[in-house]
Amino acid sequence: MKYRSKLQIIAEILDVVKSGARKTHIMYKANLSYKLLCKYLDEALDCGFVQTNRENGYVVAPKGEKLLKRLHRYMERSEHVKKEMREVDEERALLENMTTSLKTNRSRKTKKSIKY
Repeated sequence: MKYRSKLQIIAEILDVVKSGARKTHIMYKANLSYKLLCKYLDEALDCGFVQTNRENGYVVAPKGEKLLKRLHRYMERSEHVKKEMREVDEERALLENMTTSLKTNRSRKTKKSIKY
C-alpha cells in the first residue's frame, strides 16, 4: 500500500475544487475520510490556497492556483528524475554483470593453462 504525501493530498483537493465543490464531493473525489478532509481543507484554507464560495462551497484561491502549477511541475520533474535513476541503475547492473562475466572468463582461462 502506497501512502500519499501531504503535498499530494492538498494537490488533489485543489484539483477537485478548481470549479467549485462542497465537502462531500471533495471527500469522495480526493478519496479522504471526513476527518482527514477537515484536517487538510482547514490547512488549505489557513494557507490561503482555498476560499469559500456561497454557491459551490470551496474554490481555489489565486495562491492555490500558483501552488498547484508549481506542484504539477515538481511532480513532472520528480517522475523524470525517477525514470532517469531507473535507467542509471539498469546501466550499473549491466556494467556489473559485464565485469562479473569478465572475471569468470579470466578464471576459466587461468584454470585451463594450469596443468596438474
